[in-house]
Amino acid sequence: MSSRTFEQKQPQRRTSPGFEFFKGVGQIAGGTLLSLTMLTSSIVAGGLVGLAISFRNLPDVRQLRNFFPSETTYIYDIKGKLLASVHGEANREVVPLDKISPNLKRAVLASEDSHFYYHHGINPTGVGRAVVTNLVAGGVKEGGSTVTMQLVKNLFLTRKRAFTRKLAEGVLAIRLEQILTKDQILEMYLNQVYWGHNNYGVQTAARSYFNKSAENLTIGESAMMAGLIQAPEEFSPFASMKLAKQKQREVLGRMLELNWITQQEYDDALKQEIKLGRIRSFQGSALPYITNTVAQELAKKFGRDTLLKGGMRVQTTVDADFQIMAEDTVKKWHKTLLGEGLGKNQIALVSIDPRTHFVKALVGGVDPKASEFNRATQALRQPGSSFKPFVYYAAFATGKFAPDSTVIDSPVRYRDGDNWYTPRNYDGGFSGAMPIRKALAQSRNIPVIKLGKTIGMNRVIDTCRTLGIMSPMEPVTSLPLGAIGVTPLEMASAYATFANYGWQSPPTVIARITDSSGNVILDNTPKPQLVLDPWASAATIDVMQSVVTEGTGKAAAIDRPSAGKTGTTSSEKDIWYVGTVPQLTTAVWIGRDDNRQLASGATGGGKVAPIWRDFMTKAMKGVPVEKFKPPSQFPRPKAN
Repeated sequence: MSSRTFEQKQPQRRTSPGFEFFKGVGQIAGGTLLSLTMLTSSIVAGGLVGLAISFRNLPDVRQLRNFFPSETTYIYDIKGKLLASVHGEANREVVPLDKISPNLKRAVLASEDSHFYYHHGINPTGVGRAVVTNLVAGGVKEGGSTVTMQLVKNLFLTRKRAFTRKLAEGVLAIRLEQILTKDQILEMYLNQVYWGHNNYGVQTAARSYFNKSAENLTIGESAMMAGLIQAPEEFSPFASMKLAKQKQREVLGRMLELNWITQQEYDDALKQEIKLGRIRSFQGSALPYITNTVAQELAKKFGRDTLLKGGMRVQTTVDADFQIMAEDTVKKWHKTLLGEGLGKNQIALVSIDPRTHFVKALVGGVDPKASEFNRATQALRQPGSSFKPFVYYAAFATGKFAPDSTVIDSPVRYRDGDNWYTPRNYDGGFSGAMPIRKALAQSRNIPVIKLGKTIGMNRVIDTCRTLGIMSPMEPVTSLPLGAIGVTPLEMASAYATFANYGWQSPPTVIARITDSSGNVILDNTPKPQLVLDPWASAATIDVMQSVVTEGTGKAAAIDRPSAGKTGTTSSEKDIWYVGTVPQLTTAVWIGRDDNRQLASGATGGGKVAPIWRDFMTKAMKGVPVEKFKPPSQFPRPKAN
């Protein structure tokens, strides 16, 4: 390890950074609060030193003198086939501290531990600030962890949030500072920390994000990288440059506040054009879209840096052969559509078992090697008419409407704020009185809008929220036509809840997680809850069967009962088919990443339904034919 002195602009002696934080707490005078904080900090710090003697069962930090990266995490398919090694030596290149840009060192310490070179493992001011922050917030808002504490936590301790674990962090941090120099600790931390997209350590991260060595990072690049540490998947510039720049500005602001950079350097860093490298995550992964989704789900469930460096064994819900079949189907139809004039088209496909809400296939694009962006889980696109079943369900759930209730397809005009809105059907004509079944089968726009206005658009929004669709929605007249953003995963999960007659579990790609010793960390055995009215759900499935037998979804017909809905947005930018049989629900979307028109006249029924039919024919081969339960098997809700 390098033992060179840390090359940074030392901050001027100034008021404790905690003081600026405390000023806005309110009601308690600044001076009194600061005194209370320092007193609390001293007690905490002194207590930890005393506890160091009694914590005799903690790991021996002396082993870190022979530091080596922690255990690999493995991801398997549902049958135990290895898909990826998430954390291995191939994904980390250890570099000495003097081969890491001083800009990055300053940025990381400004963001994570600005008093690193002054404390002895714990920062009394930081701990005190965290105590006061959490008391004021009424919950855990700030941890007060130093770089040393973060390092020992990552290397030695479990993820369980507990008071004793926090004490253990402090004790181990004090011990570590007694056997290693500050530069050795910082070097180890920078090589150990997770930077997102399967990059462990600064070198692989710098090459992935900016296609350069960590030695050559600029101030702007360093600040962006430092901003990743708290939530690398969320703030990755590959996922969202907007969020990455927002975090970069926060880090630069902290560096400026500490006088570690000048105002000119701050301004220049913000103006610097960020030239991204290419994502190298999950090299060698058999199924990149699955392993990437696993990483995102772990981050959501467990917090930051959730791909533990502690040897997890993750069993996914996906059969590798089934997933490969889905990916091959998408690639085949991508080429077909190119030949039909749909240039630069992307296709996403998500298949879910409605009985468990286990994801069975998830394809985020036509080529994961060309683009890691996962359109199945990350692309918010308008569903068009595939949104209409949500409106009809909401109407059925009132008990006032049934599949054969009459609606009127006739000209209408509504006042929306200061403007008038005159909805039109896709063909420009009107068909008069018709049953709901036919209105959905033919995808008429005016009847569904009238029905939405009758029951109230807020009921429709409530239904969407229950089904897990969380995009912003306003109760405007055009809502039933699907002018909101949804992901294919959300659409597949929502239709799967209808197919399971209102019973729902959280959609997941993870079945089970254990540690390297076989201890269960997460068990996703389905625990379905009844979230929708069963009769209304069965009625929705019933009318969607008519879409296939006599409506816009005829091209999706397979050799068994199925229900579904086509979707086509204005200007043919997004086209869909979402359909289900009792054992499997599948959503297929086609669009362009630049959100331009696919081709004039391209529709969900014409272009997407055949893809759904092709995939489902293969997926259901050898699976017994089942019929949906009719609405008559469930009690109809009382009118409300």
